[in-house]
Amino acid sequence: MTLLDWLVVLGTTAFIVGWGLWKSRNERSTAEGYLRGGHELRWPTIGLSVMATQASAITFLSVPGQAYEDGLRFVQFYFGLPLAMVIVSAIFVPIYYRLNVYTAYEYLESRFDLKTRLLGASLFLIQRGLAAGITIYAPAIILSAILGWPLEPTIVAIGALVILYTVTGGSKAVSQTQKQQMVVMLGGMVVAAIVIVWRLPEHVSFGRAVDLAGALGRMNAVSFDFDFQDRYNFWSGITGGLFLSLSYFGTDQSQVGRYLTGRSISESRLGLLFNGVLKIPMQFLILFVGLLVFVFYQFTAPPLLFNQPLRARVQATAQADEFARIEDQWARVQADKRAEADRYLAARESGDRAAETSARERLVAVSGVADKLRTEAKAVVARALPGVETKDSDYIFISFVKDWMPSGLVGLLITVIVAAAMSSIASELNALGATTTVDFYRRVVRRDATDRQVLVASKLFTVFWGLVAVAFASFASLLDNLIQAVNILGSLFYGTVLGIFLVAFFFKSVRGNAVFLAALTSQGTVLALFAFTGISYLWFNVIGCVLVVAVGLTIQAVAFQPARASPSV
Repeated sequence: MTLLDWLVVLGTTAFIVGWGLWKSRNERSTAEGYLRGGHELRWPTIGLSVMATQASAITFLSVPGQAYEDGLRFVQFYFGLPLAMVIVSAIFVPIYYRLNVYTAYEYLESRFDLKTRLLGASLFLIQRGLAAGITIYAPAIILSAILGWPLEPTIVAIGALVILYTVTGGSKAVSQTQKQQMVVMLGGMVVAAIVIVWRLPEHVSFGRAVDLAGALGRMNAVSFDFDFQDRYNFWSGITGGLFLSLSYFGTDQSQVGRYLTGRSISESRLGLLFNGVLKIPMQFLILFVGLLVFVFYQFTAPPLLFNQPLRARVQATAQADEFARIEDQWARVQADKRAEADRYLAARESGDRAAETSARERLVAVSGVADKLRTEAKAVVARALPGVETKDSDYIFISFVKDWMPSGLVGLLITVIVAAAMSSIASELNALGATTTVDFYRRVVRRDATDRQVLVASKLFTVFWGLVAVAFASFASLLDNLIQAVNILGSLFYGTVLGIFLVAFFFKSVRGNAVFLAALTSQGTVLALFAFTGISYLWFNVIGCVLVVAVGLTIQAVAFQPARASPSV
C-alpha cells in the first residue's frame, strides 16, 4: 500500500468513528441511552444501519469470490428477504414497541415463561458469538495478505480496536457510524466495477464481458430446478431464505437492536422496508464485481493460488518442484484460454451460430483444463502442508485489488472492507452485551441493579463477548468459505428461535413447557440433520421452525391440560 492508500484508509475510518462518537455524545451516560440510543433515529439511518449490520467484511471478501467460482446464483439466497421485511414490519415491530422491550427475548417471558426467554437468548448468544469470530477473521485476512502481518496478532488487534470503539460508543454510535460506512461501502463497490471494466482489453466492452461470462456458465442468477441438496435455487431462496430472513431480522438482537432505536414504529418499518428494496440489488452488485474479476482473468493470467502466502510456504517444501511444474502448465493454459476467449467473442460478433457454438465448446474445454490444474495444485498443497485450508476463494477479490487497482483506490477498497468489518462486528458485540445484560444479569443475577450497575455490566459483557469472538476467529481459517460459514451457523439455530416466536404470535393455546420442549427437540433434530445428511443448510430454517410449531402443538394437546389462551399482545 502506498502513502496515499494509507491516508485514504486512516482518514476515512477516523472520520466515520469520530462522527459516530460525536453524534452519540449525549446518549452514553445512562443504560437506556447506551442500550437503545434514546429512540431518536430516522428511517434512512435505521435502513442503512440494518444493511450495514448484515453486510460485514465477509460480504465484500467472500461474495466476489463466490461469483468468480460459481456465478451469480448466490443472489437467490436473498429472494425471500423482501417478503420477510414486510412480515417483520407488520407483526414483529408493533409488538416490540408495544411492550417497550430492550431485547426480543423479553417478549418470550411475557408470553411463555422465564426458561423459554433464556433458551431463546442462549441460542442467540451461541450463534452470534461464534459468527462474530468469523466476522473478525475476515478483515484480518486482508491486512495479513496486504501488509504481510502475522494473522494471529492481526486478529487480536482488530478485535481490540472494535471492542474499544463499541464499548465507548454504545448503540447510537454504532447506528450513526453505520450510516456513513454503508455509503462508503456501496460507493467503493461501484468504483471497483467501473475500474474493472476499464481494465478489460479495448475490444472487450461491458456487453461482451457479460456474453463471455454467460458462455462460461456464470450468468446463472435464477434456477428453478428443485433439489434439496442444491444450496442456491429459486425454491430454497424463496422458502429457506424467507425463514432465515424472518429469523434474523425478527429475532436476532443484532438486528432488532438496530430498528428499536427508531423514534416511532413508522420509522422502524420504513427502515426495514428500505433494506428490503435495496438488499438484492446490493448483493447483485457485489456478485457482479466478482463476475467482472472473473472476466478480467480470462484475458490476464490469474495466480494459480490466490492465497500467495500459502504459495510461498509450498515453495519451501519437498513438493516445490511438482508445484512449479503445474505453474508452468498453468501459464500455457492461460495463454490458450485468452486465445479461445477472443475467438468466441469474434465468432459471436460475426453472427455465425455454428462458429459461435464451436468456439464456446473450445473455451469451456480449456477452462475445464484450468480448473483441473487448480485442483491438482491444491492437492499438492495438501500433501506439502497437511491440515492447511486450500480453498482460496476468499482471497480472490483482495488479490485483484492489491495487484490491479490504482493507488488510492486500493485504499478506498480496503476502507470498504474495514468499514464493513467495523459496522457488523460493532452491531454484534453491542447486541451480545445487551442481551447478556438484560436477559441474564438484570433478570436473573441482579434484579435490583441500579442504572449505573446495568451500564457497567453492559460494557463488561461487551468486552467479554469481544474476547470470545477473537478466540473463535483463530479457528476460522479451517472454514471453506466465510459467507457460507456465517449462513450455516445462522441456519443451525435461527429456525428454532423463529418457531418459538411464531408459536408465541399465532398459537395462543401453547404454553411455556410445551414450546420449551418443542424447541429442544427441534434444535437437536437440526443439529443431527446437519451432522448426518447432505440437506442444504437453507432448509434447516424451515425444518427447525416447522418442528417447533408442530411438536409444540402436539405436546400441548397430549401432555398438558388445555390452558386458557394468554391475552393477546
